[in-house]
Amino acid sequence: MHRYDRPRRQFAIALSGLAGFVDAVGFLSAGGYFVSFMSGNTTRLGVALGVDPVQALLPALLITGFLCGVTAGALIALHTGRLRKPAVLALVAGLLLAGAGARAAGAENPMLLALVLAMGAINNTFQRGGEVTVGLTYMTGALVRLGKGFALWLAGKAEPGWPAWGALWAGLLCGAVLGAFLQDRLPQGCLWIAGAWAMAMVPVAFRLPAES
Repeated sequence: MHRYDRPRRQFAIALSGLAGFVDAVGFLSAGGYFVSFMSGNTTRLGVALGVDPVQALLPALLITGFLCGVTAGALIALHTGRLRKPAVLALVAGLLLAGAGARAAGAENPMLLALVLAMGAINNTFQRGGEVTVGLTYMTGALVRLGKGFALWLAGKAEPGWPAWGALWAGLLCGAVLGAFLQDRLPQGCLWIAGAWAMAMVPVAFRLPAES
């Protein structure tokens, strides 16, 4: 994150906000399960397997869906080269709009599937040398890097731009606040907003060619 220029950092923060927005909507819709935070779902899967295996089905399906979304996004990234950012985000936008349509039709399970696929796919947006460089839907790594940067700053050895990891985390938090607010007050409209948000990021991505 700290090695990217300012436009790419701002782009990453905007996408992290989108991920937080969608995860908050999914969390409230799925009774406390996540559509982007698979560490939480893995813990819940383990608890269910240890206490009540019947309850393990939903987290297992969400984890599987997320993995499928990552795979689909990675395949698109591989085949679109330097256009992978807009291509991946077009897929994300399509999935989010499909989720909004499923909710409008009263199909909650297909809606959750579309959301978890989208959140898996979005993590392919930032790559370098074929490796994901910025995880947009999980913040543990960002907080670790923020803490490490703070330690180096205290020691007088910090690299420029290290606070950007904190901004990435704050983006997810602010998105989650907005998603929860709109899920509570505009449940039929919030996913259309998420889809429009993703679509608005596509032309921005065209101005930010993918890293090699």
